[in-house]
Amino acid sequence: MPEDLTVMIVGSGAREHTISVAYEASPQVKKIIVAPGKDFMGIGRFKEVIADGNCKLKDAESILRVALKYEPDLVDVAQDDALAAGTVDLLQKKGFTVFGPNQAAAQIEWDKKWSRNLMKDYGIPHPEYESFTSTGEAKAYASSLYKQLRGPMFIKASGLCLGKGALRAENIEEAVKTIDRMKEFEEAGKVFLVEQCLVGEEFSFYAICDGNNYKILKSAQDNKRAFNFDEGDQTGGMGAISPSMLAEASSKEIEKQLVGKAVAGMGLEKRPYKGILYVGGMMVDGKPFAIEYNVRWGDPECQVVLPSLTEDYLDVVQAAIDGKLSGMDLSQDGLTRVCVVGASKGYPGDSSAVKGKRIFGLEAAMRNSNVMVFGAGIKVEDGKFYANGGRLFSIIAAGENIVEAREKAYDAIAGIHIDGNNLHYRTDIGFRDVERFFKA
Repeated sequence: MPEDLTVMIVGSGAREHTISVAYEASPQVKKIIVAPGKDFMGIGRFKEVIADGNCKLKDAESILRVALKYEPDLVDVAQDDALAAGTVDLLQKKGFTVFGPNQAAAQIEWDKKWSRNLMKDYGIPHPEYESFTSTGEAKAYASSLYKQLRGPMFIKASGLCLGKGALRAENIEEAVKTIDRMKEFEEAGKVFLVEQCLVGEEFSFYAICDGNNYKILKSAQDNKRAFNFDEGDQTGGMGAISPSMLAEASSKEIEKQLVGKAVAGMGLEKRPYKGILYVGGMMVDGKPFAIEYNVRWGDPECQVVLPSLTEDYLDVVQAAIDGKLSGMDLSQDGLTRVCVVGASKGYPGDSSAVKGKRIFGLEAAMRNSNVMVFGAGIKVEDGKFYANGGRLFSIIAAGENIVEAREKAYDAIAGIHIDGNNLHYRTDIGFRDVERFFKA
């Protein structure tokens, strides 16, 4: 590619802000478009970053219109709804160079039933499950599964639900009520799964793929529940660490069982995988199991994994597009990173009362050389920051170890508040790895 390139990123959250910063670091990139993006993304940047909100992530045609407006040299489709909508297929058909899996390959995320069947067919370790459209049949299976396992289970909408469609039921009574809740997810919940709740510790594992080959990136561990020690409702993610000491200790087995088999299986299904492959896994009695696959960077895991890459991200992406990853050695730094997500009080429930309230202290955090700040639900007016969503921002700190990185991250977020004491964040991000660090 020539220099002075324009890159367009499809998405709007802190993940896309992180990806934007990675592209900004490339001397080949001059301009970045984030669609729909957020106005916070261009603040304090050294290159031109434009947030163009004239599109909807589930509407591939609207994304195409933004691409035709700016004629980018590369489009990075980073968001799950856009991938499921066939945005990659449409943009490629119109002649754009695009990074991300096509709609058929992205089915490994947007259709949990299809994904589980792929795991079953290609020997990828996974929990016991069945899929349903009938609540009656599902309740009968849940009763049978509970009698067999005598433990909790998950009821999961098969479609995309912003990370909130997996609901845990502790017993058969809760399972019956949760199965009835699938209708809350509308189209995404018309097909749903009842599956075994594995008992173990979760991790995230990342690879970048070019259709035939892949390169492993750093592992991570995210925290999905709203409150400390994994209490409360499921959220889009309240924080993350990278690398995960749990995953790193079993990285070869995770790669073999959960990455290698998936990439090979996708090829055999004639859906060669190009893009970021995210494995949401769990260690159970020392063995890795696949909980889910995502077809893009996770949020907030992207915020702690991508900054560790010391290569020019544009070059890495281009190698994946061209099918040339096998000849590239990816270099990643040896630092540990911690991300703490700041959210509006009430998230993931009703946080509308916080909308429009001013956020104080972000300016100081942005000047703090020890941390990075990536924005999500922030509105900017006259240089001031206001809450405009559930998850608002991510604070990321790096250190030689988990203790140092965690201390820097929490020192920074302690200086931030929302008018009326309306900022919520977890205070236990990375706690498990702190314990591992001191035991090592």
